[in-house]
Order: sequence, then structure tokens, then C-alpha cells
Amino acid sequence: MGWWPLRLPCSLVVTVVGIGADGWDGLTPAARAALTGAEVIVGAAEQLAALPGLAARPVPWPGRTADALPAILADHTGSRVCVLADGDPMFLGVGPGLARLLGPEQVRVIPAPSSVSLACARLGWPVEQVDVIDLADGPIDRLHADLAPGRRLVVLGGDEHSPNEVAMILTTDGFGDSTVTVFERLGGPVERRVGRSASRWMPGTFDRSNLVAVDCAADPAAVWHPRVAGLPGAAFGATDPLAGPEARAMAHAGLAPLPGQLLWDVGGHGGVAIEWMRHHPSCRAMVVVPEAERADAVRADARALGVPALEVVVGALPGVLGGLPEPHAVHVAVDPAELAAVLDLALPALRTGGRLVVSSVDADLPTLAARQAELGGTLTRFDVARVENAGENWTSATPVLQWAVRPR
Repeated sequence: MGWWPLRLPCSLVVTVVGIGADGWDGLTPAARAALTGAEVIVGAAEQLAALPGLAARPVPWPGRTADALPAILADHTGSRVCVLADGDPMFLGVGPGLARLLGPEQVRVIPAPSSVSLACARLGWPVEQVDVIDLADGPIDRLHADLAPGRRLVVLGGDEHSPNEVAMILTTDGFGDSTVTVFERLGGPVERRVGRSASRWMPGTFDRSNLVAVDCAADPAAVWHPRVAGLPGAAFGATDPLAGPEARAMAHAGLAPLPGQLLWDVGGHGGVAIEWMRHHPSCRAMVVVPEAERADAVRADARALGVPALEVVVGALPGVLGGLPEPHAVHVAVDPAELAAVLDLALPALRTGGRLVVSSVDADLPTLAARQAELGGTLTRFDVARVENAGENWTSATPVLQWAVRPR
């Protein structure tokens, strides 16, 4: 979670108590003792209602948002404060944000089982082998990127219609044989479980506090995409002559994507950026394009390939680059007339240890050769030829010139 860039200026010590749908009955002795000894208990209204009559002052915050917590905690400096959280506060919960706000030494965490742990216990799944998709961090289109035969997924943070949307995506993507299991009020006294294949799903309205577990099974004719670079061109609606599978794979070899890092994809059609973000859920990318029509095509590809958080920037080069956050890597695929000016802005913008790859054509050789002489790196030209059917002649693609460099 990204709350609170600065620590709260107080000496407050907070105990965070994880609580499940079973309320007070499911709490450990340590959790009960912390709540019994508290002077202030902060939590969502339904969490506070699950407690027995305690001496502490109950302080609700709106809904499930934690944005109000800094102000609430500042008002209770010097008090013994407990904060209620769903399940395990350190798993997609309020715990990490509080540790950043107050400092880890001022936060005591008493976890309860997370909903993911409870679901895996019901299904007999190893928790460490499950991919978790938190819809609180983005739209459900992210599910496209996680579908692969044999994978097990848990979808959290949706609403009463999320199970229906999950089943529809599975069916349209060729995973209709997957088993979908919905848990409602998981861990509580009225826990409910519904399960069937995606293709036989019966749409309905579910409890808002649901969890969707998916055991992925591909249909015989399903087309699914791995997370490695070099997806087939048919996976993209936007066509770029310099962004075929081989060119994108070569570009990624130089860009070296790492979790949590930011890429600029300047002037292309978004394929390199989309594959960068598919490398890991925490990877970020910005595609810079000159016109709105191309931007719309890139966004459509990003949604279809499971990275709807891809940011698309529309503007004239090279000036539009001036206001963007510093990247860890840059991919450049622009017209020869724009190349030198783009490099003049992109190279200084790179963070220390950053990587830059230019995908271009032979006309850019003088510019790239001069840059290589100045900054080093590797200059490569590669040709690709294909035979669509046995016995036909080879068809050559446009030769691609790539310069890959780590300037500092």
C-alpha cells in the first residue's frame, strides 16, 4: 500500500490486532488482552461491532479506507491504541502503512489467519504456490496475465459481481474448464462456499466480502501467453514493424526488467512496455506516443494482456519527456529525425544503473555509432526471415538496428 510518505510526528505506540469473520471468538488470548487493555480502539464499524463491551473508546473510520488513520492517531498521542485489521495486517493490510507512519519499533502486530490462508486450508492448496490478485490495486483485467494451465489463483478485494466477472474472463480466454470456488464470510459462523467450472457458471449476486479461488485448466484450443518477452505479433492489436517477437525479446535482453522498476517506452506501439509489466506485477511502465488514436490501441492491448495499469502519455517529442518521473530503463523507437533529441533528454533522465535500448533502422546508424563511441554499449543489427508454409520462399522482415547501453 502507498499511504503516508512521512512518519507521523508523535511517540505513539500502536497495537494492530487482526480479526476475522468469527470476531471476538476467534481471537487469541494475546489479542484479547491487547483489546481489553486499550484506551482507544480504531476500526471499521463492523469490526468494532464484533467486540464485546470493552472499556476502550471505539473510534470508527469511514469504510475500509485507512486514509483517516494519521489524523485519528495524532488525536490520541499518549493513549494505549489498538487498530483492528482484517486477518493478517501485514498481508495486503494496514500493518505496513502503520510501520512507515510510526516506525516499525512503534507498531506491535498480532495477526489472525488471512483469508488467503483460510481458503487454501479449505481447498488443500499450498499457500506459497498460489498467485494472489488484489482488486483493490487495480481492475479485474489483470487476471488475463495470470492465466496459465495448472496455476492456482486467489482473487481478493472485489465486489458482489466479481465472481461473475472472473468466470466470464476465464471462459472468453479459453479457460472455461477451470474450477471457480467462491467463499463468502470466510472463517465466520455463516461461511458459504459455491464452486463449479467457469463455463457452467450461474451468474448471481454474492456477499461483498467474497474471495474467488481459481484452479486454472486450459481448454484444448486455448491460446495463453507466458510472461517472457517475445509474444507473437497476433497477441497485439497495434502493429509495429520494429516490434516483432524477436525485436522485443532482444530489447528486453538489454533492458533487463526488474521488479518494481519503471520503464519509458518512447515512440513505439507499446509492446515492449506491456511485456515489461508482464514480467512482474510490480513492474511499471509509461508509453509515450504522439497521437490519441495510437494511445487508445496501446491501452486496449494492455487490458487484453493483463496490464491495465500501463500509463500512456500523449504528447510531442522530445518535450513531453521533461515532466515524466525518472526511469530505471528506457526503450526508444522513434523516427530518425527525432532520435538525437530524444536521446539528449532520455539519457540524463536515467537513474544510476539505468539501461537504454534503441530499436531502429539502418538510417540511424551514424547517430547510434556516434553515441556508442561516446558512451559504449553494444550495437547490433539483426535480420529475420520466415517461411509461412513448407516449400515457400523466405520472407524477410525489416532489419532492426539496436543499441543497448548502461551509461552510468
